[in-house]
Amino acid sequence: MTWTKLWVIAYRDLTRSRRRTFFTLLAVALGLALLIVLNGFIAGIVDDALQNSIRLQTGHVQIRAATFPDDKRSLQWKDLLDRPAALVAQAAAMPEVVTAAPVLWADTVLNTSQESVGLQLYGIDVASSLYDPIRTALVAGDFLAANDRSGILMGKRLADSLNLPLGATVNLVTIDANGQPQEARFVIRGLFDSGVLVYDEGTLFMPLEKAQAYTLVGDRASAVMLLLHDKESAERVAAALAAPGLQTLTWRDLNAFFIQTMDTAMSFYMFLDAIVMLIVAVIIANTLLMAVFERIREMGILAALGMKRRQIMQMMLFEASIIALAGIVVGVILGLLGVAFLTQNGFVMGEMAGVASTIPMSAVLYARFDPVTFAWLTLWTFIIALVASLYPAWFAAHLEPVEALHTN
Repeated sequence: MTWTKLWVIAYRDLTRSRRRTFFTLLAVALGLALLIVLNGFIAGIVDDALQNSIRLQTGHVQIRAATFPDDKRSLQWKDLLDRPAALVAQAAAMPEVVTAAPVLWADTVLNTSQESVGLQLYGIDVASSLYDPIRTALVAGDFLAANDRSGILMGKRLADSLNLPLGATVNLVTIDANGQPQEARFVIRGLFDSGVLVYDEGTLFMPLEKAQAYTLVGDRASAVMLLLHDKESAERVAAALAAPGLQTLTWRDLNAFFIQTMDTAMSFYMFLDAIVMLIVAVIIANTLLMAVFERIREMGILAALGMKRRQIMQMMLFEASIIALAGIVVGVILGLLGVAFLTQNGFVMGEMAGVASTIPMSAVLYARFDPVTFAWLTLWTFIIALVASLYPAWFAAHLEPVEALHTN
């Protein structure tokens, strides 16, 4: 008997109990659709957090002094870059680099009449395109000018929580390069809303020259940050800029904790994927076993007429394949529609986005198309459906014809 005839018989057998076949197909479709939407949303979360970290915090490559510590923001001269302008010029001349700019980091305490809050202070080159994300995120006031000696930028959420209006004067206290407290008053020139809560609620900006004078570091900087045309060229750029007394770090180095956390989380999500697939496999196996028990006598007749065991087994596998393929087609369509919806209409996280202080998640999260992951999910769904049908197919193929013919 040819495979074509076996396919026809398998299809006819499935149409005998259309309701059961439909619900089994629906289980496969919904299971796969759920996996596609879930994994698309997870891919969107991971990509969003990583891109936020790169564009707002780390850049693609950083150049630091070899002694600059990873666990704190040091202002000691030995830990800072001397004459960072030369490094900026060297980096900017590379074709892979979009922009490069020095930055000075410091811990500061903002004091109001009612409370105090610890923040991270960024001294920035206000003319650099590196800070275009902040420039475009302004919701009130103006961006900083290079010669502004008393202005700062503050996140709107932070200003609202402290009841500070645009133009308000605040008091900042910072430990300078000599280990002494420095206190000064600054005016809020502008308010920004980047959409990343942990960033908007914990960061202040001031011109680099003012930050250097305020912290007594001279013309030194904490790092030179680079943005690249392609993040995959980060290793090559970092190697080209390496020099004695310097450390060059790529976005992978700078986001190592986040990447490791996401890798661990993905293991958990794979476990969830496996559970969903296992449920689908049980449903398919149950459907085929019920079909076998209902057709034991028929199986005996087919065997008595000369159908071989492998052909009976193939017929049952074809039934599982038809259900799986039809369910996969419907599931892929539903899943892609779900992902498309979530790419345009994100999930509003609200205050929950700020729960993980080390993960810069946006207040609104969107899904992302991940064709490779979707293809693997589709393939594994089909494979698991076939594996689930092996026992029912083996059971049907090993029925004794005599006993089967005498079964009601």
